[in-house]
Amino acid sequence: MNWKISLMSIGFAAFAISAQAQEKAPENWFNLDLEQDKVQGVSSEKAYKELLKDKKPKKTVIVAVIDSGVDPEHEDLKDVMWVNEKEIPNNGKDDDGNGYIDDIHGWNFIGGKDGKNVNEETLEITRIYRELKAKENRSKDEEKYYQRIRDEIETKTTQMKVLKSSYDMIKESLETLTKHMGRDDFKTADLSSIGSEAPADVIKAKDLVGGYIQEATAAEFLESIGGALNYFNSQLDYNLNPDFDPRGIVGDDYSNQLERIYGNNDVYGPDALHGTHVAGIIGAIRGNSVGMDGVANNIRIMSIRTIPNGDERDKDVANAIRYAVDNGADVVNMSFGKAYSYNKKIVDAAVKYAEKKGVLLVHAAGNDNKNIDEEDNFPTKFYQVSKNDPTKRGKKIAKNWIEVGALSWKPGEDAPAVFSNYGKAAVDLFAPGVDLYSTLPENEYKPLSGTSMAAPVVAGVAALVKSYYPDLTARQLKECLEKSVVPIDRYVKVPGSPKKVEFKELCITSGVVNAYNALKLAEKMTKLP
Repeated sequence: MNWKISLMSIGFAAFAISAQAQEKAPENWFNLDLEQDKVQGVSSEKAYKELLKDKKPKKTVIVAVIDSGVDPEHEDLKDVMWVNEKEIPNNGKDDDGNGYIDDIHGWNFIGGKDGKNVNEETLEITRIYRELKAKENRSKDEEKYYQRIRDEIETKTTQMKVLKSSYDMIKESLETLTKHMGRDDFKTADLSSIGSEAPADVIKAKDLVGGYIQEATAAEFLESIGGALNYFNSQLDYNLNPDFDPRGIVGDDYSNQLERIYGNNDVYGPDALHGTHVAGIIGAIRGNSVGMDGVANNIRIMSIRTIPNGDERDKDVANAIRYAVDNGADVVNMSFGKAYSYNKKIVDAAVKYAEKKGVLLVHAAGNDNKNIDEEDNFPTKFYQVSKNDPTKRGKKIAKNWIEVGALSWKPGEDAPAVFSNYGKAAVDLFAPGVDLYSTLPENEYKPLSGTSMAAPVVAGVAALVKSYYPDLTARQLKECLEKSVVPIDRYVKVPGSPKKVEFKELCITSGVVNAYNALKLAEKMTKLP
C-alpha cells in the first residue's frame, strides 16, 4: 500500500485538528542545513555550494521508483526520466530482448496486455482470508490463522462502517449549516449567531460540529471530511471486500509465483500522484526556476508501476526489484508497505539478487506510529527463517537495505513525525518526511507527508553520492549514509505518544541522513587503501 498517512484510527477531534490552520513548513526545508538555515534538512544545498561547485559527476545514476506510477511528461521530470535506448518506442516489439515490449521509461506489473490497469485493490489480509476460506481441508495451524485474520477483518470492517456513519452525519450537519448561513466560510465563532429560534435540524447540526470546526472554515472542514469518507468507502468497497478481485485485469497466472513476463508499458497508470511526488523529491530538475528542486542532480528516474490503491502483491514487488536490477538501476526506492505477506520468500530472493548485483534498496518504514521491532511491516530487511511463517525473523538481514523513518521540520521533542513507524533494530535512520513540496501529475505541485516522502530523500542522497563516487558498492553506500548522519542527542516524543525517549531508541543510527556529511565521508572512503 502507498505509504500515505493512515486514517485507520482517526476520530472527530483528530480530524478537526488536521483541518485547522497549521504552522507552515519552511520552503524547500528538506534540502536545507541545520546550522545555516536552522532547520534539520539534509544539507544538499550546502553540499552543492561548498563541496560540488567545482566538481563534475562521474556517473548518471538510475533510480528505480517502485510505486503507483510516475508522470513521465511532467515539466520538472521529463528530462530526467530513464529512457531504454535499446528499445524502439511503440513498435510493439521487444527490441532489447528483456521480455518487456516497449518498456521505454520502465514497466507496469499491474496492467494488462489490453492496456487496462489495476487501480483499487484488496489488502493482503483480505486475499489470504479469501484463499483460506475457500480451502476445504485446512490444517490445524491454518484454521487457527484463518480465524485470527477473519476476526481482524470483521473488526476493521465494523470500525469502517461506524466511522463512515459518523462522518456522514458530520457532512450532513455541515451542509445543513452552510445552507442556513448562506455561505461556507464560517468558523466555530460564527455559529454563535444561531439562536434558539433556529430550526431544530440547524440547532442539532450546530451542537454536533460546532466544537470541531474551530479555526478552519466549514468549506475546509467539509473537504477534509470528504477525504475521510473516500477512505472509508475504499476500505469497505475494495480493501476489505473479499468478493472484490481485480487481478484478472493483469492476465497473469497468479498461482505461478515465479512468472516474470506480464503487465504493460504504462508507467503512469490511473493514479500516479504518489509515485510522481516521490520522483520529484529524488531528482526533480534543479536550478530550472520551475516548481522545486530534487535532492540529486545527475540521475534518471525509472518508473516501475507496482503499487495499487490497496496492498501490493509480493510477486509484483519481487519482479519489480528484478526488473530494476536487470535494467541498470543503482538505487531502488520503495515507498510502500503492508502488515501481511503472502510470499515473503520470493521477495527475499529478489532482495538477495539486488544485493548480489550491488543495488541499494531504500524502504519507507510506514505511517502507523508503531514499533516495527515488535509489529510486522512488509517488505523487510529481515530474511524469513521459517518455512511457512513470514513473521519469523532471523539474525541475517539484507546488507543493501536502508529502512527510513520520517522527521518533522519542527525542532526539539517534536522532531519525529507523529505518524512515523520506528524501531531500534528495524529502522536505520530518519529523513525529512513532513510537508515536503514536490511534483504531482499534470505539472502540479503540493506538499505531502509520510515516510513515503522520507525514503526518496534518502534515495536522492544515495544517488547524489553514487554519482560522484560510482565505485562505492551498495554496502559501502549504505555504510556511508549511516555513518554520516547528523545525530539527534536529546529526548523526543515517541511518534503518536506523549512519552519521551532518547532518539537513539527510535532507530539504529540515532540520526538524520545528511548529504554534505555523506559526500565528505565518501571522499575519505574512496581514498582508503
